[in-house]
Order: sequence, then C-alpha cells, then structure tokens
Amino acid sequence: MKVKVICRNPDEYLRETKTDLHKVPRNYDPSQHPLESVREYVRALNATKLDKVFAKPFVGNLSGHRDGVSCFGKHPNRLSTLISGAYDGEVRIWDLANRASIRSFVAHSGFVRGIAFSVDGSNLFTAGDDKTVKMWHLGNVEDTEIEEPSNTFMSRTIITGISHNIKESVFATCGEACTIWDVNRNDPLKTLKWGNDNLHAIAFNPVETTLLSACGSDRSIILYDKREAQPIRKLVLSMRSNKLSWNPMQAFNFTVANEDCNLYTFDTRQLTNPIKIHYDHVSAVTDVDYSPTGKEFVTGSYDKTIRMYDVHKSHSREIYHTKRMQRIACVAWSLDNKYVFSGSDEMNIRMWKARASEKLGVVRPRERSNFNYQNTLKEKYAAHPQIKRIARHRQVPKHVLNAQKKMNAIKQKEKEKEANIRAHSKPGTKPFVGEKKKLIIKED
Repeated sequence: MKVKVICRNPDEYLRETKTDLHKVPRNYDPSQHPLESVREYVRALNATKLDKVFAKPFVGNLSGHRDGVSCFGKHPNRLSTLISGAYDGEVRIWDLANRASIRSFVAHSGFVRGIAFSVDGSNLFTAGDDKTVKMWHLGNVEDTEIEEPSNTFMSRTIITGISHNIKESVFATCGEACTIWDVNRNDPLKTLKWGNDNLHAIAFNPVETTLLSACGSDRSIILYDKREAQPIRKLVLSMRSNKLSWNPMQAFNFTVANEDCNLYTFDTRQLTNPIKIHYDHVSAVTDVDYSPTGKEFVTGSYDKTIRMYDVHKSHSREIYHTKRMQRIACVAWSLDNKYVFSGSDEMNIRMWKARASEKLGVVRPRERSNFNYQNTLKEKYAAHPQIKRIARHRQVPKHVLNAQKKMNAIKQKEKEKEANIRAHSKPGTKPFVGEKKKLIIKED
C-alpha cells in the first residue's frame, strides 16, 4: 500500500527566538475571517494612539553661541557635522554625535548671512555684512585652533546670501545683484541684475545645476541660468518671500517662505499660479528646507514654532515648540532624513526628530516588521474619522491658537464680503478669483 505523507521543514514553524512556540498555518480565504477588518481597525486605532504616547521629538540642544543663530550649513559628506553662523559674526562647527562645539572662530564683522560647502566638502564658504566671502579649509575637524581664511573674495556691495554649485567649483552671491564667482578667481565671472531692488536669498538647483533662483525685496522671485547673460524669468507676488528651497528630487519645483504666513510651491514650467499653498503659520515664515527624499520640508517662523509639511498637502503634519524657544531664524533637515535643526534668537540650536514617535537606536527585525505593519494599517484607515481626528490633533501654544482663530475669522469675513459684492453686482463684472490667482501680481 502506498501512503502519501506531507513533509514540512520545522524551521519554517519555529520563531526567531528559538523557543517551543510554533507558527500556526493561516488560511487567507476572506470568508474564513469575517471580523478581519474590525480587528485591523482596532489595531490601527491603537497604533495611532501609541504614536501620541511615544511622541518625544526633542533630542537636545547645542549651546555656545553668544548671539542669535542666523544660518546653517550641512556638510555634504559628514552626517555628524553641522556648521552654524551667528549675528555677531561667529561660526561654530558642531559634532552632533557628542552635541559639542569642536571649533569656533569669528569669520566676519557683522551678521553671517550664509554658509556653503564646496563640492567635496573640504572647504567652507561664509558670507557676511563686511562685503566679503571667506573660504576656510576644514581639514581635520578636531583641530580647535583658530585659523585664517585660505582665501577672501571682496565684493563692492553687501552680500546677503550665498549658494554653492554641487557639481562645479562655482558659487553665487546675492545683494544688489546676483553675482557668479569662480573659486579660483577673486573677480566675479558674471553679474546678473533685473531692476534696482536688492536680493536677500539665493539657491542653486541641486538637480539642474546651472539653474538658480533668488528672492528680491520688491516681492519678486527671479530665475537665473549661469550660462546666460541675463535673468530668465521674474515673478512678483503680493508679499515678500524670505527664503527659497529647491526640491532635491523634482528638478523644476521649489518652495518659497512668504511674509503672509504661507508657503508656496511652484513649478518653473508654469508660474502663472502655485502648485500648492501651505497654511497654518500665524506669522512671517523665515526659512524653509527640504528633506533629502523631496517628499517633505520643514519651516521656521516668527510665531516661535517649527512645522513640517508634506509637499502635496496644504496643512502641516507636525508642529514643534518649546516655552523658551523664540523667533526661528533658520531651519535645516539632516541628510540622513532623521533629524531637524532649528536656530532661534535666544542663541540656541535645537535638535529634533523628523518623526516624533520614531524609535532611535537599534531596531530588531521583528520590531521593524511590527512597525511596518502598524504604518500600513494607519495608512489604510487614515480616512476614518476617529483615527483622522487623533492623528491630526496637536497641542499648540496659546498665542498661536488665538492668532489662528483671528486669522480664520478674517478670512471668513473676506469671503462673505466678496460673495455679497458678487451677488449684488451685474453678472460677469465681479468674477470669482481663486486664492492661487490672487497671489500672482505680475510675471515677466
């Protein structure tokens, strides 16, 4: 007689802990699991609540500056190195692993307006109010001696910003005009100007490396190509933009931080209206920086809060604040996509987790698979009212809450006024104008 026997490998049933607990075979037939969706919903709800329980975003602070922090520089090759500049002209190099300053020197007499790194990260460029750009050779970062700059570039006008090309030994500065410099020459290669107004922020595109853009004091955003003899495009908004950041993964998209408490994401191929308007701040937005994935960005504002946005969403997913933190002057997102840095007026640099409830340190495989399973459930049931309410709720400072109520009331009254004017006017004389269309005043 022939007997067929099912043979299975017992290693497939033993858990990773090598105990006597065995895996149970599962039947994936939906008819056998009528309560599966109910169980998944409860697990998603519990995972959302646990995110609130374990949300401890503040990692630590870096103290040592004697004046407000004005700008950041991220080292392209060393994740543990951060450069900061202050209002008193001091530049400090920080070791993030030990949260200590490993070198400090006075670079300029006046504000440090910008910090940039060379392509290989061996040289540091600082721009200040003393009309100079200084190049510092980093070498060994543990060397604490105060050194002299390896080169100094003299400008005829005050420099308010600097950005270095990530592929060539070329950097750009802004002030009364956009100036292109070569590292090996002390005279500028090119000066690009459009109008008589000053520029206060400049940024090279990290993908299309010949393209750069600047924010002007006449509420304009100007696009340049360093190969051209003149600027390419100019866009005038209703209010002034303070900072600009390019998306590192989408070459044509950039986001500007505006004085009207909002941020605007534009596509350079179609500048007639922004792709998305990002709300929630209640005071002027001072700085913006993208994550290395290009999916999110962090912002700092005069309302003493830091917010993180999804590129495709109008409202922030996270808000960070402390009682002692004052007006935010600069923000930065680390290149490993795990941390966010903020510099404020009270001489402090704060280090935050990019995801408030993320576990730091070693994560074991079973723990990681559990986190992935919970994240999948949260995404699956994200639209459920109860889960959505818990996930979106944030405690905000009292002055921010009161300002939000006031701004919402003003917006509602303006909408009602426009609707009444339109209702009591001749048809077609007062057409409806969307928020995106109101923003753009002129495009050249």
